[in-house]
Amino acid sequence: MSANDSLQTLRQRLAAGVPASGGDDASARRQWWAALTVVQELLLEQGCQQGLWLAAPLPALHEPLLISRFHGWVWTPPQWSGRAPELPGSAANNPASERSLWQLPLQTGDGTDPLLLLITGPLQVAMALHGSGAQRQLLVRFEQPLIAELLQSLGNRLASEQGDAASDLKHQIQQLGSLENSPQLAEQFWPRVAAQLAKATPSLTLVSAASNETDDSDQQLGLLEAIAHEVRTPLATIRTLIRSLQRRSDLSPPLQKRLGQIDHECSEQIDRFGLIFQAAELQRQPSQQRALARTDLGALLPGLEQIWQRQLQRRDLTLELEQPEQLPAVMSDPVLLESMLIGLMDRFSRGLRRGESVRVELASAGEQLKLRFSGGRDDDDSPGDTASVGPVLSWDPATGSLQLSQAATQKLFSSLGGRLTERPGSSLTLYLPLANVEGCEENGA
Repeated sequence: MSANDSLQTLRQRLAAGVPASGGDDASARRQWWAALTVVQELLLEQGCQQGLWLAAPLPALHEPLLISRFHGWVWTPPQWSGRAPELPGSAANNPASERSLWQLPLQTGDGTDPLLLLITGPLQVAMALHGSGAQRQLLVRFEQPLIAELLQSLGNRLASEQGDAASDLKHQIQQLGSLENSPQLAEQFWPRVAAQLAKATPSLTLVSAASNETDDSDQQLGLLEAIAHEVRTPLATIRTLIRSLQRRSDLSPPLQKRLGQIDHECSEQIDRFGLIFQAAELQRQPSQQRALARTDLGALLPGLEQIWQRQLQRRDLTLELEQPEQLPAVMSDPVLLESMLIGLMDRFSRGLRRGESVRVELASAGEQLKLRFSGGRDDDDSPGDTASVGPVLSWDPATGSLQLSQAATQKLFSSLGGRLTERPGSSLTLYLPLANVEGCEENGA
């Protein structure tokens, strides 16, 4: 590897011609995460089906849908040799989920600041953190000649380090066909980064005494989105580190079990705060349309059953699941639906006594699929009142639990094409439209 192909040299090329700006490491990293979020949102909105990314010192992308479609090359610290980083959305012990990831070691002189080169048909971008001390800054470049130069340097480096990885990079570039940076996407980038930072970083804002209720509600939702984002980010980092440790073969069974428990807890809280974020976003943009797709609930159910079992075991509850031999496909958002059903079990089971059982029944109901959660005893007292906490949350004083309000939960399921009815403390019933109903798949509703 030549000195010109070191990752630190690539960062310096990105910094060439960019005015120096003073900033601390914390603010630069907040900008980095905001920029990553915006880039991935733009690609998801474009429906980008293929691409490639090269990153260090860890995978930068965190959207599972993009990771499943893109090929990646990541340079990691030497001590990570033999322990591939866990990609969000990848299944544990599933080698197929790692075939599109090449892992290579960082070399002396590479540095450890984040670096990402992302190549797709509609958008090519290079990003890095650069500088030291009080001169830290985020670098983002869209110029195609510079992108091509950086890609050539990384290709040369791969050729000297691992020929197969270099050949795969060349093949994937050829598969992409013509590359053309969309001016509209580049123009949208910085305003959206600014908006993302405004949401993610609560700040002191002067509000006039005449501000109306709508403004107050919007500020509360913005703060709630920021809190949800700030909670999920460190939990995702902890989960990634936990999963990297689980790959080690020298861990004792008790330690493996404890790491698994931490992993499950992080995943549940990430999903929980993800739903809070979704509910707040839906409240802020009630007219936003969600694209629905044919969803195989039968394929989701085995994994859901395991997660439900773990949720209930922690409260000393049991699960009874009744389902037909063949479950019909439904129209929904498969990724969000799974998280919502996990959240629904958590919501329903919190009010039950230890030793009780939760019964989940799935059955066809005309042109819909019905999922009914029931449990408790007939002589249970009526549940206590819950207190509203802002526009989308409620608090149960009896249990001390904070959760999505009934109205927010119903609105979320409505955005998934479903309808939720609830008898607090007694049952929850969800109706989802069948995918084989005439006109349903064509309309996505």
